[in-house]
Amino acid sequence: MPRVSAGHLAARREQILDGSRACFSKYGYEGATVRRLEEATGMSRGAIFHHFRDKDSLFLELARQDARQMAKVVADQGMVQVMRDVLADAATGGSSISWLGTRLEVSRRLRTDPAFRAEWEEQAKELTEALHSRLARQRAAGVVRPDLPISVLAQYLELAFEGLVSHLAMGLSAEDLRAVLDVVETSVRRLPTAD
Repeated sequence: MPRVSAGHLAARREQILDGSRACFSKYGYEGATVRRLEEATGMSRGAIFHHFRDKDSLFLELARQDARQMAKVVADQGMVQVMRDVLADAATGGSSISWLGTRLEVSRRLRTDPAFRAEWEEQAKELTEALHSRLARQRAAGVVRPDLPISVLAQYLELAFEGLVSHLAMGLSAEDLRAVLDVVETSVRRLPTAD
């Protein structure tokens, strides 16, 4: 039997992750059956579970990837940009980054699954640290308002993000949300001083 190269295995793993992301986004965790995962990835269950122990570890890897990418966006561009990306993704039906689908499932599982919550703490810490660091850098540059602690501003932005996710999950109109995100962004900025 011929050996499969590491590059080929890595490409198959990415194909599984990409297809699974679309499947979880469309059907949710419970609805993403093994048969649907096979269809979405174009791989057999044997191939899928060669790379991932089970459906839960597959989902957790997707959620970790998303959290790392979100933390990177937060560090580079801010939390409001993450919200703008989620909004844009929802507008395209989840055809680009699909953070909304995984984030909805993460939120549900954080609420209902203590084991998942314990596993997720490290990922949540990375995102929170990126947000605090970004706010501190922006404050030092004179961009972020100085009258509130960084921790309060971070919690405010996290609440706005979770509210956006909930709003989109309920299928409510996203029509005016860009303007709402403008308000959120403006509310954390330093107010202009009167000269």
